[in-house]
Amino acid sequence: MLVDSHCHLDFPDFAQEIDAVVARAEAAGIVRMVTISTRVREAERVKSVADRFPNVYRSIGTHPHNADEELDVTADDLLRHAEDPKVVAIGEAGLDYFYDNAPRAAQARGLRVHIDAARRSGLPLVIHSRDADDDMCRILEEESEIGAFPAVLHCFSSGRKLAETGIRLGHYVSFSGILTFNRSEELRAIARDLPSDRLLVETDAPYLAPPPYRGKRNEPSYVVKTAEVLARTRGIPFETIAEETSRNFFRLFSRVPAA
Repeated sequence: MLVDSHCHLDFPDFAQEIDAVVARAEAAGIVRMVTISTRVREAERVKSVADRFPNVYRSIGTHPHNADEELDVTADDLLRHAEDPKVVAIGEAGLDYFYDNAPRAAQARGLRVHIDAARRSGLPLVIHSRDADDDMCRILEEESEIGAFPAVLHCFSSGRKLAETGIRLGHYVSFSGILTFNRSEELRAIARDLPSDRLLVETDAPYLAPPPYRGKRNEPSYVVKTAEVLARTRGIPFETIAEETSRNFFRLFSRVPAA
């Protein structure tokens, strides 16, 4: 049993064969999938996918790339969307200084709004962080002083300091296909050392397909490959990592019915 804690099944990449993609995931033992919002204004499209499949759930939020487009979205707006029982997380929101597609001030403002919604709802915040470790650590620490909130550092590819800060604040760390890439030795060293009760796996599909699918469209069934590498990295059986990451998922995403 595995869970894909982060994918984007509403993206056009899956439009022509969404039923087959979900069926392949279920056949591979993927018991739950969370399809992640990138724009609140496109929530209906994400909702339509989650409502179509019993084992697919969704989030509500604004990706940092789009932060300046949705500065009018408030925490109350997010909470209204979260009244839908299939909404199991807030986000993804965060900081992306690699692309800088939105002004950094807008990204930070949006992130704090999403943190407020996560704190008030108890739903986990899905955090996107790329090349922004220092600012992300600072914001997470500042906001934690206001009040605790659940969160996961998704598709983790940052440094050890951010991982350890997240763990210290009570958050989780999720690994994607990046963990399987040849150049990811430092990332695997971080994954090896983190506590077992804070680990998740994901695909971030349609992006970041692991070998032997590298360069192709990713999909939820491929999360098995990431879990296999995580198990080898930590020197434990695949069955153990599957059990641990699934248990962690249901603890964090507590609105999702246990499999």
